[in-house]
Amino acid sequence: MAGTHKLSSNELAELVGGLMDLDAGEGDEFKDGEISYKPYKFGENNLSLMGDYYGLRMINERFCRLARSVFLPMLRLQPRISSFPPEIKSFADYTDEVENFVSLTTSRIEALRGSQMLVIPPSFISMLTSSYYGGNIRSETVDRSEFTGTEQRVIELVSDGLNTALALSWRDLMPVTFELQNREENLSFASFADAEDMVINCSFMVQLPDCDPENFDIIYPLQTLKPIAMQLRSRMHSDLMEEDMTWREKLEQAVMQVPLDVTAVLAEPQMPLGRVGAVAAGDVVPVAMTPAPKLLVEGRPLFDADLGEASGKSALNLTRRLAETSS
Repeated sequence: MAGTHKLSSNELAELVGGLMDLDAGEGDEFKDGEISYKPYKFGENNLSLMGDYYGLRMINERFCRLARSVFLPMLRLQPRISSFPPEIKSFADYTDEVENFVSLTTSRIEALRGSQMLVIPPSFISMLTSSYYGGNIRSETVDRSEFTGTEQRVIELVSDGLNTALALSWRDLMPVTFELQNREENLSFASFADAEDMVINCSFMVQLPDCDPENFDIIYPLQTLKPIAMQLRSRMHSDLMEEDMTWREKLEQAVMQVPLDVTAVLAEPQMPLGRVGAVAAGDVVPVAMTPAPKLLVEGRPLFDADLGEASGKSALNLTRRLAETSS
């Protein structure tokens, strides 16, 4: 039998120090002289490395403005919509905070090779349906486990409209489209992410008159937005800015439909006051057609013209555009 070996004081100190290191938590800092460091395990999601999604906040704020018109046909008014800062949590933690019976619309984001989920509580769906068909805007308690056919139609209208508004909100950062994958009514059956997967929760509050505010959520898997994390953390907008031709066309059409008074001055004869007082019906007043007649727009001369005829009616032939004079 081999003899026992007694630990020296140095060996005992090293053993105790190693046990103390094992008891240290993952978030504890270790110091080596003046340099401090934290332990890191490869393969885990370190959310602090993702930074602040400032770009995603800008997208959400733009989405709030665009989403107001989506609820206009249902509520007969444009509600005020506010966004909360994005939260990163596990999908299991999110499902624990939400009731199982909700409206779930999952869409595919092809540009990011990922997905997105729109979560609307049933009380909000009931309010939108009631108001859409002439009811009052009031909070309702929903005690059932499925939506009616009418509510499913409202869900389709709202989710399609919100996805369209969201695509417009993303346009300045990158062009994305949201293609519908499926709709569910029970969060337990949603095949959106695994329980341990991390997701980004973007919550929105809809303020309504004379009743409590409603809310809805947009969920992104963290892995979907990781490839563009640098862009989302940037405070600079994309250099690609598409012109809103629809707005310009509407403005041009509105300007072109402004009515203007067009008059023509054929002659301006001069006559003494005494003769004007003696003029009677049947008298002939001679006029000279010089200088040339003028076409006036809103009382301002715009063209010189010659008298003519078109289709059996008197007309003016515009000969020269007059120089614009300041009024």
